[in-house]
Amino acid sequence: MTGVPLVQVENLSKLFYHGGRQLPVLREIDLSIQHGEMVSVVGKSGVGKSTLLHVLGTIDLPTAGKIKFEGRDITGLTPSQLADFRNRTIGFVFQFHHLLPEFTAVENVMMPLLIRRVPRARAEHKAQELLDAMGLKERLTHRPGELSGGEQQRVALARAVVMEPKLLLADEPTGNLDTATGEATLDLFFELNRKFNMAMMIVTHNADLADRMPRNLRMVDGRLEELGRGCNSVAAPGVQGAAS
Repeated sequence: MTGVPLVQVENLSKLFYHGGRQLPVLREIDLSIQHGEMVSVVGKSGVGKSTLLHVLGTIDLPTAGKIKFEGRDITGLTPSQLADFRNRTIGFVFQFHHLLPEFTAVENVMMPLLIRRVPRARAEHKAQELLDAMGLKERLTHRPGELSGGEQQRVALARAVVMEPKLLLADEPTGNLDTATGEATLDLFFELNRKFNMAMMIVTHNADLADRMPRNLRMVDGRLEELGRGCNSVAAPGVQGAAS
């Protein structure tokens, strides 16, 4: 769909209610993300960064506004339709890996494929292939408790991309990693972006990490500001920024 953004957010708002009071978290956000674009979002704790990821990822619903994927308004889909859309289209990586402790690395990565009823042998082959590419060939049968933090994050990343989603959302993916491991993990994000032309939005407190991203946004009081291009700027011309 040439010329149509992968994601188009229009007038997006999110309110929470506490003690009878309205707490606005996201305020009238407009945002476009192109196919294959890599975007970072920085900002202080509590300004709405994680909420934005949850709403974009259809884990939570907006209070107002629209979210369009390739021109299709998804805000009116039923819960079952959203679950199917999410499984096919969006991958998630979090600061805490959320791996299933009783399953091996390869079994964790297979899970999204098995949910889609991919035959087990084919799912296992694809999961092994992806983990091999991430340098975990010798760790396939290890459970999460037997892996280092960096290895667990690579398994979580493999699980997030095994369905080859069009959009990857990552919330502080290097927050629990040392500097060297965090840099290596970010290198994996760039490699996967090149391989699958996968759009990515990465929330981070790390300014150096954010500056490596081609496009940088900052969230302040529930609104997004465009900070410009980072040192890996490769985005196509004409990309619309977020409204401040």
